[in-house]
Amino acid sequence: MRKWTPILLLTLYLLGIGVTVGLKNKDWLVAQGMSLWSQMPSPPKFERVIAETVSPSLSPSPDIKLVVAEELPEQPEATHAQPKTVANVNNVPVPGTCALQPDPNPTASGRVGPPVNPVTLYRFRRPTDVQTANLQGGMSYAPNEYQALANPTNYGQRFLYDINGQPVNNAPIVVIHETVSDVYSAVNFFQTAQNSEDNQASYHTLIMLTGDIVYIVPPDLRAFGAGDSVFATSTGTETVKTHPQRPPSVNNFAYHVSLETPADGRNNADSHSGYTAAQYQSLAWLVAKTGVPDYRITTHAAVDRSGERRDPRSFDAQLFLQYLQSYPRTQEIMISCQSAYLN
Repeated sequence: MRKWTPILLLTLYLLGIGVTVGLKNKDWLVAQGMSLWSQMPSPPKFERVIAETVSPSLSPSPDIKLVVAEELPEQPEATHAQPKTVANVNNVPVPGTCALQPDPNPTASGRVGPPVNPVTLYRFRRPTDVQTANLQGGMSYAPNEYQALANPTNYGQRFLYDINGQPVNNAPIVVIHETVSDVYSAVNFFQTAQNSEDNQASYHTLIMLTGDIVYIVPPDLRAFGAGDSVFATSTGTETVKTHPQRPPSVNNFAYHVSLETPADGRNNADSHSGYTAAQYQSLAWLVAKTGVPDYRITTHAAVDRSGERRDPRSFDAQLFLQYLQSYPRTQEIMISCQSAYLN
C-alpha cells in the first residue's frame, strides 16, 4: 500500500490542477460572454409607440372629459375660403398650417405641434351644403361628435418637403387602427405630454363602441399613428422620411382613424369578437367625408413595416365597404395642411 502512496498523491495533485484550470477557464468564458453581450447593438427603435400598447382601464378615467364640439353658425364663405399664409422658423412663407421641412438635427423630444384654439367642430370637419347632403342616401345617420385634443407633443405639422429637401405631394390615405384599450385609456395617453419621441403617439379620430366619434388631432396636422410604414400601390410605394434617424412613414399624408377594441380583445390574441355595427356605420360616415377613394383606404397592418402591428384585428372589410357605399363622398374633412382650417 505504501508504494502506491506517491502515485496516489501525484494523481490527486494533477486532478487538483485540472479542476482549478477548468474553473478558471469557465470564469473566463462567462466573463467573455458577458463582455460580448454588452457589446451587441441594442434592438432598433421604432419611430413611436402607438395606442396598442396602452394599458386597458376597467372604468373611465375621471380626468378625461369628452366635450361636445359645438358647430359654428353657418358661414357660406367658408367653403370657398383661401388658405392663409404664415411664415415658418426660417421666415419662409408657407400655406395653412404646413411646415416647410423637417429639422435635420432634431432634439430627443422633437418639435411640438402648433396650438389649436379655439376647438370647435369646424376645426375637425366643415359641413358643406348640409340641406342638400341630408337628402342623399345614408345621410340621416348622425353620430355624436366629441373632441378631446391631444397634447402638442403627440402631433406635429405636415411637411411640404421631406428630410432630403424633396417636395412631397402624396394624395391622402385613410389608415384604420384599433386601440387595444378602452377609449378613455387611449385619450388619457394622447393627452399626456411625452418628452421622448419613442412614446409620442396619436390618431386623428377615435370611434367608440357606441359609434360616438371623438376628434383627437385636426386633419390638417400630422398625427403620429404609424411609424415605420409604407403605402403600397400597383404603381409603387409611398412613404415620407421626416426624421434623420428614424424610418420613413405614411404619417405626412395619412388620416388615422381608430376603432375602440371590445373588452375581450384588450390583449395580444390574434382575434376578438369584432366591432359593433354602430362603429362600422360611423367609420363609413366619417371616411366618406374625407373624399378619399376606396383604393387609398388601408389598415395599420397593411402599411406597417416593423412586423409588429396587426390591427385592426377581426375587421370586416366587406361590411365596412357596404356601409361606405351608402354615403356620398364629400371633402368636409380636408387631409391637407394647405386647407383653410385655421381659426
